[in-house]
Amino acid sequence: MLNRLYMSLPKQALSKERFEMPKIESHIEGNKTIVTNFASIIKLIHREEKHVMKFVSKESAVPVFVSGGRLILNGKFPQQQTEELIHSYIKQFVLCRECSKPDTKFTEMQGVKMMKCEACGALNPVKHL
Repeated sequence: MLNRLYMSLPKQALSKERFEMPKIESHIEGNKTIVTNFASIIKLIHREEKHVMKFVSKESAVPVFVSGGRLILNGKFPQQQTEELIHSYIKQFVLCRECSKPDTKFTEMQGVKMMKCEACGALNPVKHL
């Protein structure tokens, strides 16, 4: 019975590899901070660009927009602060709260937005932005 259970689990749940936080590449140009690898970060974490933008905008309290795959923040933010913003988003909205794997997706159940882990099956409510 245990073997059948292991066979029914997704392959992602059985892998032991660790999720590495993406390296944030940002620089300051005038009064704007530019995250140059924003498109690759979005692709890696499998989230909508608008959702990440909304989070960064609320947390940094500045307007944010995307141009050419780059995230542009209206304000001067050091490299460490932009890394903390993106990593905070990943901890809250990407990594599973039970198994800490990034194999999650958003679903809606009875009008509540939930984060479902495809690796362990955990369901957790998502904080409204």
